[in-house]
Amino acid sequence: MADPLDAYSRVVSSVAAELLPKVASVRAGRGSGSAVVFTADGFLLTNAHVVGTARSGTVAFADGGSGGFEVVGRDPLSDLAVIRAQTPTPPPAELGDSDDLVVGQLVVAVGNPLGLAGSVTAGVVSGLGRSLPAHGGAGMRLIEDVIQTDAALNPGNSGGALADAQARVVGINTAVAGVGVGLAVPVNVTTRSIIAALIRDGRVRRAFLGLVTSPAPLPEPLRRRTGQDGALRVVEVVPGSPAQRAGLRAGDLVLSAGRTPVGDAQSLQRLMFADAIGRPLPITVHRNGALVDVIAEPVELTGTGV
Repeated sequence: MADPLDAYSRVVSSVAAELLPKVASVRAGRGSGSAVVFTADGFLLTNAHVVGTARSGTVAFADGGSGGFEVVGRDPLSDLAVIRAQTPTPPPAELGDSDDLVVGQLVVAVGNPLGLAGSVTAGVVSGLGRSLPAHGGAGMRLIEDVIQTDAALNPGNSGGALADAQARVVGINTAVAGVGVGLAVPVNVTTRSIIAALIRDGRVRRAFLGLVTSPAPLPEPLRRRTGQDGALRVVEVVPGSPAQRAGLRAGDLVLSAGRTPVGDAQSLQRLMFADAIGRPLPITVHRNGALVDVIAEPVELTGTGV
């Protein structure tokens, strides 16, 4: 008998079959959404805005299993949270790497939108490297490298899985920006650091440098000299910040930090975690035709709340 499904349908249906059991419906306080099982001992990944300030809630799975959960940790500045189910969970989903995604690639969203449990939509990666404002108490930053997709997302999809064709979770759906525009927090090296910190400490300690930057291409002579295609242009230096004390200025072109090339905002943010707090951070910038080396000492970012 001929297979009634085309290749596209086979991929989407296989991803759905793999992930539907592993994406739970979540209720916490007045909030609701989705969460993805990612360890064999009951840890689930969701959005910080799904759990809000709640300390506990309930989860329900596609097989009918349900029970309570406790909030292990939340990080409003990445809109990620880790919860732990107090009931048996399905086998974990596999976490992928959003850094491998390309525009136009097929992705599948699995969640519980509008109270409709176990919903699946499919689309493509519409854009990469988007920025999403994230607020936490008095703090505000941009979630960098957000994934844009045209897979239909609705309230309740938040915290659910965005997966590739191999059912690897490459993003956690977080926002609906408009008709046909959904956004997901990427799953990558930075995300894994955040998850580990949430499990270990219940929060993420971040280093503060005090730079506002934007990506900038390098002129050809500087490309040949450094071997880099891009860097970060300093738009603003926060008064009284470690960056100002180190002598950094608006207009500087940041080439490297911690002796690591800096080509985009994420490459700098990856350095701004607990290990960088209070430690000398060598920074090389291009200024007025010359390379300038400075040493900054990041401090702990405070006032972010939960």
